[in-house]
Amino acid sequence: MFKKAERKQAKLRLALAGPSGSGKTYSALLLAQGLGGRIAVLDTEHGSASLYADLVDFDAMELHAPYSPERYIEVIAAAEQAGYETLVIDSYSHEWTGSGGCLEINESVAHQKFRGNTWAAWNETTPRHRKLTDKILTSSMHIICTMRSKTETVQGEGKKILKLGMKSEQRDGTDYEFTVVLDLTHDGHTATASKDRTKLFDQPELISADTGVRLLTWLNSGLNPEERAKELLVDALADIASAKDIPSLQSAFNAAKAIAVGFDDLVQQVVSAKDKRKNELSSQRQSA
Repeated sequence: MFKKAERKQAKLRLALAGPSGSGKTYSALLLAQGLGGRIAVLDTEHGSASLYADLVDFDAMELHAPYSPERYIEVIAAAEQAGYETLVIDSYSHEWTGSGGCLEINESVAHQKFRGNTWAAWNETTPRHRKLTDKILTSSMHIICTMRSKTETVQGEGKKILKLGMKSEQRDGTDYEFTVVLDLTHDGHTATASKDRTKLFDQPELISADTGVRLLTWLNSGLNPEERAKELLVDALADIASAKDIPSLQSAFNAAKAIAVGFDDLVQQVVSAKDKRKNELSSQRQSA
């Protein structure tokens, strides 16, 4: 039977990025604990999450190579069917840079079908990655993804050597997909928001279960779903308007569309913004 469509309470889409040793797994588990409910972990880090089994109650599934998008999708679907409230994907980077991940998939496709032309091969690889992104965006669970960052060493005060996380090991534009992106430091394990639609992270902080509680309160706040969607769309539309290329535009568009779904006028705003930016990028290429 058909019934009136209702927009459900928002689900968290959060990314934790940082260099090795910055506390990504530990922070993700504390966040999940604060969100409440049953927690599942997709573990590509050879059981590293299980080191914290005495601190947080969760179930883990170890995923080994090949790290194809399809295998990630299967695990997400299994967690949904099992009734978990939160899924920690630790790490999302393997799907891109790991053995059997998208970069290796693209190289293989290029040599098999496109005479080594890796640019042409993305026509087959990108839709596979896109299906995983769409699965994350539309999941019925809260999803927290950890992402490795390339590490740069710098000299701080008193000649102290600091490790800084730089560019995340995932596809360009991935940040657009998340409600919050937190960058963790190696020294001190503090988190700083590089993207924050919640406006909760105006200062660096040490992640705790209370952080998850604050996020859950924000996710469930507000009596008018359409007004909440409009508030979220402000930044999402800004991401579309500032997209630097077509892949980034597509990522920003899909993230905004996931927010607007259920409200026809908001969906139309998203489509119009995407078309406008696409025309601008096309004009820039033609004049270059």
